[in-house]
Amino acid sequence: MLDKKADAIAADPADISAFRDDGAAGSAAGTERRLAEVLAGVVRVEQVPPDSHFFNDLGADSLVMAQFCARVRKREDLPAVSMKDIYRYPTIRSLAVALLGAAPVSVPSPYSLVEASARAPVTRTPAGARAPAATVRYISCGVLQALFFLGYSLLTAFAAAAGYAWICAGSGLFDLYLRSALCAGGGFLGLCAFPVVAKWTLVGRWRAGEFPLWGVEYLRFWVVKTLIRTSPLRLLVGSPLYVLYLRALGARIGAGVTILTRTIPVCADLLTVGDGTVIRKDVLLSCYRAHGGLIQTGRVTLGSNVLISEHTVLDIGTEMGDGARLGHASCLHGGQVVPAGERWHGSPAQPADVDYGRVGPADCPTRKRAAYGVLQLLSLLVIWLPLTMGGVSALLAGVPLLHALVNPRPVAGAAFFVDALIISLTVFCGSTLAGLLVLGTAPRVLNRAIKPGKVYPLYGFQYGIQRVIALMTNRKFFTTLFGDSSGIVHYLRYLGYDLSRIEQTGSNFGTEVQHDNPYLSSVGTGTMIADGLSLMNADFSSTSFCVSRVSIGPRNFLGNRVAYPSQGKTGDNCLLATKVMVPTDGPVREGVGLLGSPSFEIPRTVLRDNRFNHLRTGDELCRRLAAKNRHNAATAGLYLLARWSHLFVITLVTMGAASLYPLLGAPAIALATVLTFMYTVVHFALIERASTGFKAQQPLYCSIYEPGFWHHERFWKMASVDYIQVFNGTPFKNVIWRLLGARMGKRVFDDGCFLPERTLVTIGDDSTLNAGTVIQCHSQEDGAFKSDRSALGSGCTLGVGAFVHYGVTIGDGAVLAPDSFLMKGEEIPPHAQWAGNPAQDMPGSEIPLKDRPEADSAHAARAQGN
Repeated sequence: MLDKKADAIAADPADISAFRDDGAAGSAAGTERRLAEVLAGVVRVEQVPPDSHFFNDLGADSLVMAQFCARVRKREDLPAVSMKDIYRYPTIRSLAVALLGAAPVSVPSPYSLVEASARAPVTRTPAGARAPAATVRYISCGVLQALFFLGYSLLTAFAAAAGYAWICAGSGLFDLYLRSALCAGGGFLGLCAFPVVAKWTLVGRWRAGEFPLWGVEYLRFWVVKTLIRTSPLRLLVGSPLYVLYLRALGARIGAGVTILTRTIPVCADLLTVGDGTVIRKDVLLSCYRAHGGLIQTGRVTLGSNVLISEHTVLDIGTEMGDGARLGHASCLHGGQVVPAGERWHGSPAQPADVDYGRVGPADCPTRKRAAYGVLQLLSLLVIWLPLTMGGVSALLAGVPLLHALVNPRPVAGAAFFVDALIISLTVFCGSTLAGLLVLGTAPRVLNRAIKPGKVYPLYGFQYGIQRVIALMTNRKFFTTLFGDSSGIVHYLRYLGYDLSRIEQTGSNFGTEVQHDNPYLSSVGTGTMIADGLSLMNADFSSTSFCVSRVSIGPRNFLGNRVAYPSQGKTGDNCLLATKVMVPTDGPVREGVGLLGSPSFEIPRTVLRDNRFNHLRTGDELCRRLAAKNRHNAATAGLYLLARWSHLFVITLVTMGAASLYPLLGAPAIALATVLTFMYTVVHFALIERASTGFKAQQPLYCSIYEPGFWHHERFWKMASVDYIQVFNGTPFKNVIWRLLGARMGKRVFDDGCFLPERTLVTIGDDSTLNAGTVIQCHSQEDGAFKSDRSALGSGCTLGVGAFVHYGVTIGDGAVLAPDSFLMKGEEIPPHAQWAGNPAQDMPGSEIPLKDRPEADSAHAARAQGN
């Protein structure tokens, strides 16, 4: 970081003598010359004038400047430079003067602050010495995880078979309903209670500490985590019932708490939440993390009346005092404490003068919360579950077409396959068309009950309506179908978006966009949005909520994973970079780019990306857009064909299980479950590899109106990854990544990483990938598309929610802290620790002794014992 003195110098770099003596001026001149030499080598020119602007005059972009920073860091005669410094001081002269005027600041490591006294001393041997034992534990753990899956499938099959037989034995409509209600209610409550019982039986009470991966202790952890996160109660997020569920798991949660995030804290005993606290959606809060071959558990303590905004990460060992606020797109690193009443934002978080609690209070007494929870549970148990289960049973028994599912013809006959074909086509086409019809009507009618800007109490009629609208209109199947094509504009208009003045580009939105209320969402003309946009239409307090319009201005470009609040202060012609924290205070930003959390200004565009501008106007645009639309339409057809063919085979498996049921009983259902999982993996792997011609993808730099990009869009649409998350924390996920083309090392721990371009990723042995991490090997900025390879060395750790861009190299044993954004082209040296958005080196931090390869063998002995 640069101090105020450096800022003053950079404001007038010509007047160096005002701040330095002659010797210092000479030192500045020497630094300036050496920096110019390095940059000249990167941009491949003979010399760089000291006053030339990196972006406007030299035509460099962030990738080029990241390479410049990496080369500077390798020079012992030059101070380290970060990308934030580059944007802040965009000439060699201002950068040299500012660097010499900077005061080094020691940044504590997020991995050295977490309740060190509570952790057992753990050391580690060199990788070569522990590899055989670790491999044995790795394979053994995978076998036991597979056996658990088989056993759980068999248990649920027996329960489902018994329940279905008992329902079908009923006589009369009322008897059928009563049996359906009892069976569905018992099954629902049993699935909710089983994870709680398993947690207290296998683990007891979680304590702060750590244990090695792939051992017996990890296996217990994984079983509990899997059961908790597959519990049907996670569908009741935002309900008082969800809070009761967390209390049953051991969390200490006060009165009047509202939790909207779907990430269930696995180590709930380590979570403390005071009265009246609000935790909004898309908050990563698990009370554990993986690091360097270990699972580390730690406390997260939130006081009373705390507000945690969207798209935030709370690492273990963090604390917030009463009345504290944490802004959106922010992160608390391990050991950070937000004092009572203070407002923080950024990654890592820092004090801020921004008010994030903007909703006034409303009357929401405890009895209202209790009544809402009771009514929600009763409606589920008395209406929705019985009608669903009884309705399905009646359809299977009464409709001749569907009757073939439970009483199929002989498997060897052609009629068996014809029945499966007709059933799958009917179900797939019918559900797709019915879904579109419902999405365009029911939410629009319900929305009439809610007025923008009006404060409503939580857990009332309007609150329930808002939750239903958000649930119904955020259907991933349709955004994937229409996204990355001209069709997404028409679909979002159909949902209720205000896109009346939008300019069709063929890539206005990606395949991932979500909102709280589509009828209060506006996007201006000429704006293009990559994947991961979240429009924050709803604001919450501990007793109330209101919905507001979110408007994104014209001629903007939004990168990946942007959460845009209703108070966003951006206007026309802005670039919002990946994972940027959209400002909600100060003047409206126009004609600039914004990067980082907290955000700072960067150039709106660079010369390199303007080379494709001629393709975005006039007759050339019309011709190429028409060709792109034809290609995207074919891609959408292939996507529907792939999804239907998957359903067709699943229908065959189901009918086969039904034909074997009289002979095998419930094991036939369990066998069908296992075969469904296995086929799903193979099916989507073949579809994905076929979309690239069974070839590895290559680095690409082109316009979005060139066929190379269209083929990449087809790959994104065909590459379904939802099923992969089922294998988080198991060795099988690495097998699937390899099947999809990723170069995965041995014993990699993947707790929920996402690799959009698998064949461009290399990950070394014993690396650790936490939940919510992304290694994205592409970037789109306006009409330009770029992709390149990224490589992680052995023993690397990516923190929870970390995002790695393309063209990145991470050295062996390096650590990227939670919620960090590692920009394109960056190079992290071996065993370094980087943090922040954008990420930079953490001066003064040391790799803990237990993480160094030269440590002793005590941990290896302990690990082998597990």
